[in-house]
Amino acid sequence: MLARLDFATAALDAKLLTQHGLGLTALDLATRENQPVDLAGAERVANLLQRRLKGESVARIIGEREFYGLVFGLNAATLEPRPDTELLVDLALGAMPAGGCLLELGTGTGCIPISILVNMDEISAVAVDLSPLALEAARTNAVLHGVAQRLTLLEGSWFEPVPPQRFDLIVSNPPYIASAVLQTLAEEVRDFDPLLALDSGPDGLAPYRIIARQAVGQLTENGQVLVEIGHDQAAAVSTMFLESGFDDISVHQDLAGLDRVVWARHL
Repeated sequence: MLARLDFATAALDAKLLTQHGLGLTALDLATRENQPVDLAGAERVANLLQRRLKGESVARIIGEREFYGLVFGLNAATLEPRPDTELLVDLALGAMPAGGCLLELGTGTGCIPISILVNMDEISAVAVDLSPLALEAARTNAVLHGVAQRLTLLEGSWFEPVPPQRFDLIVSNPPYIASAVLQTLAEEVRDFDPLLALDSGPDGLAPYRIIARQAVGQLTENGQVLVEIGHDQAAAVSTMFLESGFDDISVHQDLAGLDRVVWARHL
């Protein structure tokens, strides 16, 4: 059914949705593939497949997505963590000093600070999101991965709820899609991902202006900022940080060779 509609990952999608609908592991499915399925189980799988046919992603249907080797629960207010963002975590792990404190802006599932905390036992983090529902997901994920005691979650817009303290590193994967481009996105993004986490204003750069302007006042001496960007935004975002007093700017590419992260150091 999925293959006939040219779903690129039809076989994998069907397998994952069948596992989920029947409550089976991958091993269960492999060893019991010739066993009959009861009517209730068949109906559950059929309903999941219908959702996929309408364009909803497998991860959103199942309610979770793997990121940096960890599983993160999703809800209607969160984007799916995507592999490209793992570069941001890699760079953050190299930038964070032992015993330091991290600030993340726009946390969603919490996948970025949680992944960093899981891999650095001695640090703490503060994460902000405008959506209380997104913060529920982040809180649940933090508990799941054993870092809730080191992660403070705050509701509000960008720096607004952040206490007057200094951070060693500020990270963000903000919305970076221009409003006019939203309708051209893939169906599973356009119709199912939260608009609040996608729309970045007329030119796609509004959050970067806020971060570049206000980050200096929240950083320790030699503090750093890492932001994920759209593939064509490196020059504009780098200029914003230079104009805001950052002295050392670098751009880092993802595995596809596309500009993905701007790293700004306040020397």
